[in-house]
Amino acid sequence: MKRNGRHDDDAQLAAMGHKPELKRNFSALSMLGLAFAVLNSWTALSASLPVSLTSGGSASIVWGLVTAGICNLCIAASLAEFLSAYPTAGGQYHWVAVSWPRCVPILSWVTGWINVAGWIALVATNALLSSQLILGIISLLHTGYEAQRWHQFLIYIGLTLLSFAINASLNSLLPLVYKGAFVWSIGGFVLVCITVLACASPSYNSSYFVFRDFINKTGWPDGIAWLLGLLQGGLGVTAFDAVAHMIEEIPSASIEGPKIMVFCVGIGTCTGAIFLIVLLFVAGNISDVIESSAGPLLQIFYHATKSHVGAICLLMLPLVCLIFATLSVMTTSSRMIFAFARDGGLPASPFFAKVHPRLGLPLNALILTSAIVVLFGFIFLGSTSAFNAIISASVVALDLSYAMPIAVNCLQGRNTLPERKWRLPGWFGWTADLIALAYISLTTVLFLFPPSRPVTGTNMNYCIVAFAMIVTVSALQWIVDGRKNFKGPRVNTLSAEAENTNSEPKV
Repeated sequence: MKRNGRHDDDAQLAAMGHKPELKRNFSALSMLGLAFAVLNSWTALSASLPVSLTSGGSASIVWGLVTAGICNLCIAASLAEFLSAYPTAGGQYHWVAVSWPRCVPILSWVTGWINVAGWIALVATNALLSSQLILGIISLLHTGYEAQRWHQFLIYIGLTLLSFAINASLNSLLPLVYKGAFVWSIGGFVLVCITVLACASPSYNSSYFVFRDFINKTGWPDGIAWLLGLLQGGLGVTAFDAVAHMIEEIPSASIEGPKIMVFCVGIGTCTGAIFLIVLLFVAGNISDVIESSAGPLLQIFYHATKSHVGAICLLMLPLVCLIFATLSVMTTSSRMIFAFARDGGLPASPFFAKVHPRLGLPLNALILTSAIVVLFGFIFLGSTSAFNAIISASVVALDLSYAMPIAVNCLQGRNTLPERKWRLPGWFGWTADLIALAYISLTTVLFLFPPSRPVTGTNMNYCIVAFAMIVTVSALQWIVDGRKNFKGPRVNTLSAEAENTNSEPKV
């Protein structure tokens, strides 16, 4: 039965014009582990507390996550339909092509470039958050220590190279690693919540503070400040398309993939909301948390436990989760680059579309991911605003890539997809699509705003500069090579039975 299932998966992939080259060695649980490690919601949300603490405070942290969680569930449910119909690692750029063939290849090209950029920026985001937590430990232990950007840069580079080494050398063990990551994340979430509540008892902050307290130190009007705080919630529940880009490595792809995509967002939103509420109850004096050189999360742990050792021990749990996240995001990013190169979307596409015969992974795509992440580090080294810009770029780019197939499907009357295992009822499908597009439209504009006013050269949001660079490189590549050679992914799917009669699938 298992063999037949894998045969059907390979036949469906072959019908979409691709030769099955990657081993389907991920189970549903290990893929859920990878997807949840990528979202890593409770850890990412707590590590990115500085984004919302001064941009709406508790009201933004809690209700911003609820808003982002509901909207991203709608996005995930909409994209799950595409994943069920077309389970290919190309994901969004492939789905755009099948939804509106007349506009291929340009729409597919743009979506692919945006998606690649978003995933690479997300690798950098996780490495930056991890390095920030490590610096916080040093600051807590040594009160006279003054962190320098180059200190964080070196840690960032070390984490990037570690993730590359594990991805390159332990590919066959990654399913086991991601099962462990899932267990570690859920177990760490439960352990930290129980510990800080027990240690802080009975000195809790009021429920008014947790659910209604508003802080605005951005210089923007209160409404805009609260909306800018959505960036934290958006970061904590985005990147669920990891399942799509890894889909060629899981059996029963068209059935299991959509369920995992939606479940990981639901689990992430619930665990993230509970964890943030717990943190706010035990946070103590919020001014100390905002101004702490150790970082908000570690300072909250210290307020709760009254112990440097206890706080650092607790911090190890989310820190390891973030390292798992960096590892899993790099895995997914390399698969996205591999898929796009396989369809001719990148410079030197044949080189980046190669699967290493012995390692069984797209090694060249993995090297490209790591090299660009290192370059992001040099940008961070030169600018104090690069941290927010890289976070904004990852969320905005991924959200835009989600919007493209959803928007095209809506313009086509939501009737372009073939029969599939995952299908939303008509009314719910339209509702989910429209909520998704409204949320992405709003946040795309807002997340390009500078985080505070007055705006200067040092605090402006350089996310727009990053996008300009992406657009420039993409446009030049289109003129030089893409318009001649990129035809988009194959969109005329064949039936599995017809494909099985061919001796070799088309490549």
